[in-house]
Amino acid sequence: MSGFFEQLIGRVEGSLAGDSGLGLDATVKSLLSGDTINAMMAQAEKIGLQDQVRSWISKEDNNLPVSVEQIRSLLNDDTVQALVNKTGLSAETLLPALAKFLPEAVDKNTPEGKVEA
Repeated sequence: MSGFFEQLIGRVEGSLAGDSGLGLDATVKSLLSGDTINAMMAQAEKIGLQDQVRSWISKEDNNLPVSVEQIRSLLNDDTVQALVNKTGLSAETLLPALAKFLPEAVDKNTPEGKVEA
């Protein structure tokens, strides 16, 4: 699994035009814990994004995309600010990368279609 994270981080860092070494590995891993994915699902149900998040968790290969604004709503302002503080990246830089790669990351972290505790 660590090879996957290294590849994911490399892709995120590459999409951020060279902003590397900013704690993105730990940041993405923190978003993929079972508790965090469950909290994401609960928030998704509140804001109408449950189909998107369920598609990431399911065993199907059809991860529904999310927009930058949807990621912001899904993670909430406090989480976004914590990620900004942790990485040193602006929300304008971080959120597009998360919108692009978080669906795949959640999908790869739930290969059996279930969230691990």
